[in-house]
Amino acid sequence: MKLCMIGTGYVGLVSGVCFSDVGNIVYCVDKDKNKINSLNKGIVPIYEPGLEEILKKNHKQKRLIFTTDLKKAVINSDIIFICVGTPTKKNSNSANLKYVFNVAHELKKIISKYKIIITKSTVPVTTGDQIEKILYNLKNKKLVDVVSNPEFLREGEAIRDFIYPDRVIVGTNSKKANRILRSLYLPIIKKNSRFYSTSRRGAELIKYASNAFLATKISFINEIANLCEKTDVDVKDISMGMGSDQRIGDRFLRAGPAYGGSCFPKDTRALIDTGKKFKTDLSIVKSVVNSNDKRRSLLTKKVEKILNGNLKNKIVTFLGVTFKPNTDDMREASSIPMIKYLNKKKCKIKYYDPSGEKNEFKKLKNVEYCKNISSACLKADLVVLHTEWNDFKLLNFKNLIKKNNFKIYDMRNLYSPLKMKKLKINYFSIGR
Repeated sequence: MKLCMIGTGYVGLVSGVCFSDVGNIVYCVDKDKNKINSLNKGIVPIYEPGLEEILKKNHKQKRLIFTTDLKKAVINSDIIFICVGTPTKKNSNSANLKYVFNVAHELKKIISKYKIIITKSTVPVTTGDQIEKILYNLKNKKLVDVVSNPEFLREGEAIRDFIYPDRVIVGTNSKKANRILRSLYLPIIKKNSRFYSTSRRGAELIKYASNAFLATKISFINEIANLCEKTDVDVKDISMGMGSDQRIGDRFLRAGPAYGGSCFPKDTRALIDTGKKFKTDLSIVKSVVNSNDKRRSLLTKKVEKILNGNLKNKIVTFLGVTFKPNTDDMREASSIPMIKYLNKKKCKIKYYDPSGEKNEFKKLKNVEYCKNISSACLKADLVVLHTEWNDFKLLNFKNLIKKNNFKIYDMRNLYSPLKMKKLKINYFSIGR
């Protein structure tokens, strides 16, 4: 099939590359000329394991086309995916849908024969209805079917999630569109995964409900971790004991920093906003958002406590600053408010992350990016294990840190408190 992905951000690029890899011709469209030029050279703007290799292979075989020419891409495609950003509006919880609607208005000028238009972006309930209103004349002429097909790609695991999905959700009442999309996904739904057909509004809400529930699990176990610290209980035991119940499951029951990234923060907020519009009080989701916001402050204060309130001129090293491993995504990462707070308190901050230097810290004085773990840890007063990259799981801190009385704050519980005690290392962790 011939597909058009509008937007080459995380969702559009990963989906486009993977669709081309199963034999489709895919046009990836973006207004950013520099990004398109880079992609045509095989330079990938995001850190995602395996993506660059698959991109280069399919681009070379001419199944993957990067262009700024929206009209040409739409005319030559059967299925149009809207993959633009839906960030949170400033001073609001609601999703900013202007980019989605801008695309719909552009499509209205171009389409002259039947196309399936799919919202792949995460959008609130009724967004498809609003797109359909923009395309009213095309809909009346039966030239378009507007479908919701949310993505469920985890950053760092996106290629695997695309090829072996837990589920493919298609929201449409059109039998024709449903049949075509089932055929499109046939190469991957054969692999023991599931193809679910539902209403368009149903598909839109499934995405938000899923992310809100996963965010709830993270916030729940983080609150239990707070209780564990005060009752001398190991939160890992609680997670294992709970997670072995099949009704609960152990995924997303690992205590640590506040959840971050491109999805959970904005999607929980947008779901609350949708509830408000439909006069429904989503009190549980509100509590999750509130708990997560408090989490950032609580862990920052814990750093201050570990250093006995004496922060001035202390060298604090962050190992990992992204919100999770195997991605370069810094959106809503807990490291940002933590580092900014410590910087204001006159700490000297050093950090290392396998995905490279971060723009978020470039303008901060006394915040230094280090090119390796050794230089980052040298002479540190405190090492904060913020992100659980594999690079950080087997470190010999005594060899790395050329200073006595250093401290470790393990925010991911990567190390054993007992082993650290035997090594006579001042070690602090989460919920233990």
